[in-house]
Order: sequence, then C-alpha cells, then structure tokens
Amino acid sequence: MSKVLTQNLLPGMITAEDIYSYTNQLILPKNLVLTDKAITKLELYSVLSIRIKDESEPAEPPEDNTYSAKIKSSPEFIKFSKDFENSVDQVRNSLNDLVMRKNVAINIDNLMTETLTLLKNNPNCIHIFDMLHNMRHYDDPTYSHSLNVAIICYAFGKWLKFPGEELNTLMLCGLLHDIGKLAISNTIISKPAKLTEAEYQIVKTHALEGYNLLKDLSINEHIKNSALMHHERCDGTGYPEGVKADQIDEYAKIVAIADVYDAMTSARIYRGPLCPFQVIEIFENEGLQKYDSKYILTFLEGIVNTYVKNRIRLNNGLEGDVVLINKRHLARPMVQCGSQYIDLALEPNLHIEAII
Repeated sequence: MSKVLTQNLLPGMITAEDIYSYTNQLILPKNLVLTDKAITKLELYSVLSIRIKDESEPAEPPEDNTYSAKIKSSPEFIKFSKDFENSVDQVRNSLNDLVMRKNVAINIDNLMTETLTLLKNNPNCIHIFDMLHNMRHYDDPTYSHSLNVAIICYAFGKWLKFPGEELNTLMLCGLLHDIGKLAISNTIISKPAKLTEAEYQIVKTHALEGYNLLKDLSINEHIKNSALMHHERCDGTGYPEGVKADQIDEYAKIVAIADVYDAMTSARIYRGPLCPFQVIEIFENEGLQKYDSKYILTFLEGIVNTYVKNRIRLNNGLEGDVVLINKRHLARPMVQCGSQYIDLALEPNLHIEAII
C-alpha cells in the first residue's frame, strides 16, 4: 500500500481504503478500481492524496460497490442505524405512555430530544435522505414511520425556510400525526394482507382518535390539527371530514405529503419499498389536485435533488448515474449510462426502477 498524490493517480489503480471528505462523507469505497470520473470526483472534493494498493498485494474478493452498499458500510450509517433504533424505542415509550395516561401533560422537550439528536448528527438534508432510503427494510407502520415522517417534515420545513420554532413544531406534527393508530387493534394495523373494507373503515378512525388524544393537551394547535387532518386532500377526497384546500391546516398539508412519501418508499409486510422516482411520478400525476401546489412542488424538487449523482437502474437493466434534473418532469431526469446520456423525459418506455 502506498500514498499517491491525487494529481498522479491513474485509471486502473485500486483504492486501499475508504476515502472520506472533510465533512466525513464517503467519497470512494475501498477496493474501487479508479476511473477518470472517480479521480475527478476526488479533485472536486479537494482530496490531496489517497492510499493505493500495490500491484504485489493479493486481490480481495469482489465487493458490492453499489451506492447503497457504500452507504450501509459507512461509519455514519452504522451510527445512524443504532441511533435510529434507540430513537424508535423512545418514541414507542413516549407515545404509548401518552395513550395509556390520557390527558396527562406531555413533555415536548423529551419527545423532541431523540429526533433532534438524529438530525444534529446528520444536518445535511441530502445525507439524511441517503440514510432513510437505506433504512427501508424497517417494517413498522407506526413508530418508525412516525419518526421518519418527523425527520422528513424537518427537512421539508428547511426547504420551505421555516424559522427554528416553527421547524420544531412541524417536526412534532410529524412525530404525533399517527398517534391515533395506537387506539386500533394491532392485528389490523399490522395485517400482512390487503385490508377488508370493514377493516379499512376502522383504520380511517385513527385521525379522529389521534385528535381526541391530543385535543385537551397544552400543545400547539397545528399538532392537534395534523393528527386530525393529515389524510385530508385539497380536492376534498380525503378523510375524516372531506374538507378542501383552505379548510385544511397548513402544517397538516405538509405532514400529508411527508406521510405518503414515507409510506410508499418504506417496506411493508405485504410489499417491498417503492423506488422514490416511482413515488415522485405518482405525485406529479396526482399531486397538484390532491396537495397544495406551493408545498408539493417544493417537496418534489427537494427530494429529486437529494438523488443527483446517485447510481440507478433503469427498467431495461441499464445502470447509470443521475446527472441532471428535468424541472418539467422531476421523475424523469437525465441519466448517464457509461458513455451514453439518456433524457428520460424523451423516453416514455424507460423509467428508473431502483436506486442502487
């Protein structure tokens, strides 16, 4: 193993260790065969030198060098996973305590602590979505989902330029939006199959159940309204009241988008997670009718930008990188597959089926 200046690197050399930026973000993994593109990436991150394997060193078994594998093997992700699991346990205890001890004053500071710890350790919105995307095996439709929605709401609020106090309120709206599910039988909530119509009607009561749990507590009204209204839609097709646009709490409109995005991109007992670009396309097709345009457009653009430079797989099997966002059709960016550039906006038969 020898140390080589970045300016002296050549394609074909093999990295001897993981390479991180000055902000501790993984740039290139160990055992990567360098290409011109990889060397350029090191230059962009102002990496002056790296350790390269000597030719005499025995070759190691091939590794999974997908973007997802790099994230999952990084120290940041390992720490995030542990912090996330601890936070889920704390959220579970707090929410269950609130349900069991109705009308007891809620300690907002304690409830926020776990989520804020995760965010403090991962302040970059792009980084936090990398982490969440690789936690999608976490099959829990209530507790981890509530934590996910809180984190997404926090990032969403930043994109909307919410000030600090409002940002924390929005995060709490996400954390408590589904508390009413705890009043519903777990055999229905965690059913590993499609719900019957009768079961679905029971699940729909969670919005009102949640509001009833929170209504007498000394907490911000947006938090109570988000529990009640996060399934309402601007076109009046939501529940429990079927109210429209201006009748829906502004924070509840934001939580609604974060809630749907997380539910669709997370694993469930009966299906795997959907690719974020599939979800973005669904939002583009239906979103402007169901969601407030000033929120849905900001959210979609923010989400898509977190996946620029990510490795993806197309439905025809080709693999490549997202290189340019198409603002007129966010689900169909420009991708580079080898030396070929494909504008998905001009290829109706192609789409991104996975982030890899």
